[in-house]
Amino acid sequence: MLLAAPGQLVSVSNLSRDPLASAMAEQAAAYPENHGLAEEVFSLRPDLVLAGTFTSPATTGLLRRLGVRVETFAPASDMAAVRAEILAMGTALGRDEAARAMVAQFDADLAALRADPATGPRAALYYANSYSLGDKTLSGQILAAAGFRNVAAEAGLSIGGTLPLEVLILAHPELVISGQRYPGASRSEEVLDHPALAALGTASARAAMADRDWICGTPYVLRAVRALRAVRDGLTE
Repeated sequence: MLLAAPGQLVSVSNLSRDPLASAMAEQAAAYPENHGLAEEVFSLRPDLVLAGTFTSPATTGLLRRLGVRVETFAPASDMAAVRAEILAMGTALGRDEAARAMVAQFDADLAALRADPATGPRAALYYANSYSLGDKTLSGQILAAAGFRNVAAEAGLSIGGTLPLEVLILAHPELVISGQRYPGASRSEEVLDHPALAALGTASARAAMADRDWICGTPYVLRAVRALRAVRDGLTE
């Protein structure tokens, strides 16, 4: 939706309409939705299908056997991947010039927001089941760009994994960042309400963090950086 020319996009995934997970849910409402089913997509007679690496191989495989061009994109794992995927999307859509302009604007905006994490406050990304993310992830790089040191990285998690509550408490970060709660109850989320976590007395960035800005590797990750940068500035005043 960011790069497609008017009339070029004929359908979007139903997931793009989820306001909790999609940064462009409102824009997606203007397009017919699909549910990633091969017969559903093929009936639209597309010249090109843009899919993710987690799209069902049965779907992408059948579409290719039917002669439909399919381009797949992996989830962005860092800021460099955000740039690379914008450029790759531009090539797929025949919109290279627009993609290059978008990357240039992304780089300029990121540079304007970036703060040095070397002496910044310490923060922890902390989710259901005590899951956390290290510095070699897109979320970790969003954290660093906003000027925070990553507690999970200090604990040896470069990518992602379990950060025991005891380790988090002993680390005593200035900030604990958790994701949005989804409808329905899950016991895996109970750790986020643990009294020991509340007793840390840290600031909470939960209200400032919208999962949709962190999930996909698009320029919308800058909204997450901007929100965290505001929190950081408040902590260091």
